[in-house]
Amino acid sequence: MSNWWPSSGPRAVDNGLKARTTRGEIGSSWWSRRFLDVLESFAIGGRLSRGKTYARKGQVMSLEILAGRVTATVQGSRTKPYDVTITFAPLTGAEWERVETTLSEQALPCAKLLAGEVPVELETIFASSGSPLFPTTAGDLHQACSCPDWGVPCKHLAATFYLLGEAFDGDPFLILRWRGRGRDALLARLRTLRSGDATEGHQQSTEAPRPGARAALAGLSWPGDRLERFWQPPPPLPVRPPVLRAAQDVVLRQLPEPERALGGAELVVQLRRAYRGGA
Repeated sequence: MSNWWPSSGPRAVDNGLKARTTRGEIGSSWWSRRFLDVLESFAIGGRLSRGKTYARKGQVMSLEILAGRVTATVQGSRTKPYDVTITFAPLTGAEWERVETTLSEQALPCAKLLAGEVPVELETIFASSGSPLFPTTAGDLHQACSCPDWGVPCKHLAATFYLLGEAFDGDPFLILRWRGRGRDALLARLRTLRSGDATEGHQQSTEAPRPGARAALAGLSWPGDRLERFWQPPPPLPVRPPVLRAAQDVVLRQLPEPERALGGAELVVQLRRAYRGGA
């Protein structure tokens, strides 16, 4: 059954959300490109590309990212804009607990995240915790649009995906919000976990020596002469010249030959004479 109908093109939108790139790929950061690459790997790349024109013309009128749910309004050829919804089940509390614990145990990725960066290890950390950061199959996403196009994704859904990728570029924590954890809540939890580890390590390092260790140290015998020499100043170092001896033009030798407009090789010759006191 055919779902073809005539189209006069989308209606123009004032102050719509336009993609920042005017040609080529959309999405510049590794996480936004990874998100779009995952979508294209679901064999929907052909239909996904149909939304680039809509995204670049500003047909997406609004975009909201919540835990597990993205909503948008997209202006098509009809008078009333279409309603778009993309759902991706957020992580449960127990899943987030595993992710946060794993993340807090890795100092460098955790530090980058606390500094507002997205470490490349983040996707692996989510996977090792049993909860993927990005959808793994097309079935992980529920896509809905109020337009009459039966194909999924339609142009309006595809445009939303591209604008979503660019939103991830601007604020990478939106990915984590979509997965169910806001930026402030996540960073606060990581700081708590990291400070707990630091406190525990500090307590362990400041514990008094065990009685057995104290007794062993007390039983050591020190020859008297060694003990006296321990408190004496070390022998003086040999006298060395304050400046290393080198040829006067040693710095000149390290520099590349200047361009011809600046004097070229002749300039080097004259400078060498000056260094050696010949000028």
